[in-house]
Amino acid sequence: MRLKDKVIIVTGSTSGIGQAIVERAIAEGARVLIHGIDRAAGEKLALTLGSAAKFHCDDLLDPASPARIIAAAVQAFGRIDALVNNAAIVVRSTLATATLPAFERTIAINLRAPFFLIQAAFPHLKATEGCVLNIGSINAHSGESTLLDYSISKGGLQTLSRNLANAHGIDRVRVNHLNVGWVLTAREYADQQRYGLPANWPEMVPAVFAPSGRLLLPADIAAAAIYWLGDESRPVTGSVVELEQFSVIGRNAVKV
Repeated sequence: MRLKDKVIIVTGSTSGIGQAIVERAIAEGARVLIHGIDRAAGEKLALTLGSAAKFHCDDLLDPASPARIIAAAVQAFGRIDALVNNAAIVVRSTLATATLPAFERTIAINLRAPFFLIQAAFPHLKATEGCVLNIGSINAHSGESTLLDYSISKGGLQTLSRNLANAHGIDRVRVNHLNVGWVLTAREYADQQRYGLPANWPEMVPAVFAPSGRLLLPADIAAAAIYWLGDESRPVTGSVVELEQFSVIGRNAVKV
């Protein structure tokens, strides 16, 4: 087992990519604190996964939530070996449509919360020579025209990852980062239908976005995450890895 006895926090993990990481991490021997705001979904998932999983319900909009989340993991499992900052909101915005409340909410959840979760977890991670894995987005590099707030938040998260890796490698706390492309989560499926696509839209994604014939799945991201959470990737830190079907250079920048 690649994560035997490691204690891992995964934020935003009651569905989608976060849930896939939780399930794969436990299969690899980890104990995991599931985090989210959907209490029913979180408690159901934890019950399904057994004693290796505990659920903590908390809203990342609350500046006090990082300390509570870290404390919940220590209380449940006695230590912390890894923190996965996965929770994020995706709100469509442009220069013309952006509003201050929506921008502040996006930054609070997508950037402020990961920052202060790392700060709160750091003493524990230093004690275990642990690691942080930030789940970013390919949009960090410039972003889509209709995802302005989101892209800014993910650009900041990428810089946070590299900065902390440089600053704290000597503490033997590793910080790595995944920039994820278009992933077919349940939320993405529903969102695209809400934007007007038909029910079978995943079967009709143009090859320019999915040359493999399908979109990335949460399980694909989880499989990659296991390497960065485990000792196989030690001592590498500061890596920003693109999980996308095209390289950033030369990719088609237009997507619905």
